[in-house]
Amino acid sequence: MKTCRTFFRCLRDAFKSVFRNFSLSLASVSCITITLIIIAAALLLSENVQNFTKEIERDVTIVAFLKSDVSDLDRENFESVVKTNSNIDTYTYKSKADVKKDMQKENDTFSSVLAEWDDANNPLKDTYTIKVRDVKKIGKTAKELEAVDCVSTVQYGEGLVEKLVGVFDAIKKITYAIALSLIVVTVFLIINTIKLTIFSRKREIGIMRLVGASNLRIKIPFIIEGIFLGMIGSIIPILIVVFGYKSLYDYFGGILFSPVIKLVSPMPFVVNVSLIILIIGMVVGMIGSGRAVRRYVRV
Repeated sequence: MKTCRTFFRCLRDAFKSVFRNFSLSLASVSCITITLIIIAAALLLSENVQNFTKEIERDVTIVAFLKSDVSDLDRENFESVVKTNSNIDTYTYKSKADVKKDMQKENDTFSSVLAEWDDANNPLKDTYTIKVRDVKKIGKTAKELEAVDCVSTVQYGEGLVEKLVGVFDAIKKITYAIALSLIVVTVFLIINTIKLTIFSRKREIGIMRLVGASNLRIKIPFIIEGIFLGMIGSIIPILIVVFGYKSLYDYFGGILFSPVIKLVSPMPFVVNVSLIILIIGMVVGMIGSGRAVRRYVRV
């Protein structure tokens, strides 16, 4: 019971301190708000970049063309190589007769020309369309398939795929680094801002020390104050995330520039990001307050 009374007393003191030192509290909240807006933008960007990468990985395929004089045994040997390759997920086989039929469906002109080809003089080749598990290893996988005797050529967009995935990976790492750096900078800014508040109350802290208040009893109101400031500072970033991202998604119709570049669906994405922003704000405020008051409670 006594612990509950002490906690609620600390809670009351923290709220009073926020409004009693309004100008300094406003400075802390503004600092947290600006930083959390940038962090929110970084989180939204990094998650969408990761989604772009996944979409590309799903769409990227290796197309292996077999030689014209390939036999059934050659195809079986090739399929055994495909099945034993750890980076190959799925594959689809099409005979040159099936390729011919597909081409005939696409265009009337193709249909009339290809109709003159029978199985004996069909110049098309048997093909395997292959999906890989790790797109970063697609070049190595393509070379391994091309080394099989019955394979004529292998195509997968050599060079372009690796560059595109590399750019997306770099953007994702940069956004994470920016978000982490901003969090660290914010902690130090909050520490310095709250230090001014605590400095103005060092006489009060000294009196509490003289009457026998424990270090924990002195620190708790300031820590709660920091958490409260972090919560207030996260309100505007959360509103921007929820309404801003949804508006952006609706404006572009969920697709950015190309059908391949799809935006992450707002729900439950914005809820998850909002919770992360709220937690970051509270933790940053708590750490900043705790470190700022520590020097004043040392014996």
